[in-house]
Amino acid sequence: MKAQPMLRYLGNVLLALALVPGAVSVLAQVQSVAPGINRHYENADFSRWQRSFESPGREVFDRRLEILSATGVRPGMTVADIGAGTGLFTWLFAGEVGPSGKVYAEDISPEFSDAVRELARDKGLGNVEVILGTERDARLPQASVDLAFLSDTYHHFEYPESMLASIRAALKPGGTLVVIDFEKMPGESSAWILGHVRAPKDAVVREIEAAGFILLEDRKFLRENYFLRFRRP
Repeated sequence: MKAQPMLRYLGNVLLALALVPGAVSVLAQVQSVAPGINRHYENADFSRWQRSFESPGREVFDRRLEILSATGVRPGMTVADIGAGTGLFTWLFAGEVGPSGKVYAEDISPEFSDAVRELARDKGLGNVEVILGTERDARLPQASVDLAFLSDTYHHFEYPESMLASIRAALKPGGTLVVIDFEKMPGESSAWILGHVRAPKDAVVREIEAAGFILLEDRKFLRENYFLRFRRP
């Protein structure tokens, strides 16, 4: 196809996409907002990361039971542990929702997902289902989740608009999104946080509200992290 006809063809394709609801948003997400943010988890060594994630001194590990209580999880709920990692909170949620509930342990790392699936089987947790997501889509069943939970995960979203859209679609109307992530405050946060975490809390709130969520609570009981609760209308 010659240059001019090709340009006209591409222009027609883009115009057609622009007329499809949501297509502009999809096109806008072609560029990653944090290129390479997850490269350290490629071919992940599960045992190494388990020692890192589940060790004293890490705030979300030390205060995991307080965090669990603050989520409001109850028996019979369906919970999505998004960015489940080594399953630290997956096992806690599984115990709280009980046999009548369900926990989706979602992660984009095949190594994490395979190991968590095996551990769930070893623990006899039939209420845990492992889901391998992508950088753009959590791949959760639509309108199935009461509580979506992100612990030190949001700053790893390369495509936050797409990921938030997939989480919103997975939540039942009135469902809850809890986001725990690192406080990024110049002069107070560590050099690692300042260099590693993309956005401070206020920017995260704006992004999540723009995705159609309503902020319900900014609970201040953590030191290095913040705890935000949102609702899907």
